Formats: sequence, C-alpha cells, structure tokens
Amino acid sequence: MPLIAITYASQRRSPSLKKDIAETVTALTARLLGKDPKVTAVIVSEADPADWFAGGASLAEQGLSSYWIDVHVTEGTNTKDEKAAYLAAVFAAMAELIGPLHHETYLHVDEVKADAYGFGGLSQERRYIAARLGVPPQRDAA
Repeated sequence: MPLIAITYASQRRSPSLKKDIAETVTALTARLLGKDPKVTAVIVSEADPADWFAGGASLAEQGLSSYWIDVHVTEGTNTKDEKAAYLAAVFAAMAELIGPLHHETYLHVDEVKADAYGFGGLSQERRYIAARLGVPPQRDAA
C-alpha cells in the first residue's frame, strides 16, 4: 500500500505522460517490491526544467531530465537487493519515458513503522495482527 510521490522535469510533452509514469512506477513497485497495485496511490507532479537545477545549471540549459520519487512502504517488508533492483529499474524506465536523465536524479524508498502508517483509517500493524489472528481489522473508536 505504498504512497508514491513523483516530481519530474522533462522537455518531453505528451497528454498521457503523467499517466504513463504512474502506471510504469506502479507496475515496477508491484513486480519488484511486491506491493499490491490495488492499494497503491501515486501523485505525479511536473516541474519546469528551467526551474530544476542540478550541478549548478538548469535542466533546460543542460538538455536533460530528472525526477524525485518518494515511495513510502512498511518498514522491513523489502530487502536491500529488492530496493537496489527497484532503483535501477525505475531509473531505466524513467529515462525511456522522460528522456536522458541527469546523474543527480533521486528515488527514496522511505520505510515507515507499521504502527505509524496505514490507509483507510487502519495501521499496517493492525492489519497484520488481524490477518495473523484470522479476524477482520477494526478501527479504534473516534
């Protein structure tokens, strides 16, 4: 149930680019990190390449693209090797989608404690415990 925030800057323009980015990153997150795409939320934002500076010059001046991707997952649910493969695969896929990438392009897999992270009003820890007990998870009274 990751929340994925993607900000990118590119000279490429396409009516479907944001959707293509969201679909590609969701698919890679499912395949490489084992996250259910039905409960994956993605926010895609575009930045002007003239406003994105790396190495002292704007991406527009350099003719390059870049992105910042922040993926929130439950702590301890992925190995170092899975995360390394994910970073490499996303880098390659984003280069295909948005163009040649500046070396200073970032992806952060943010591991959040299960008792402090969730969706639908329930923490991931509560969902885990309920599943282990074979009972439906319940929200605390407000």
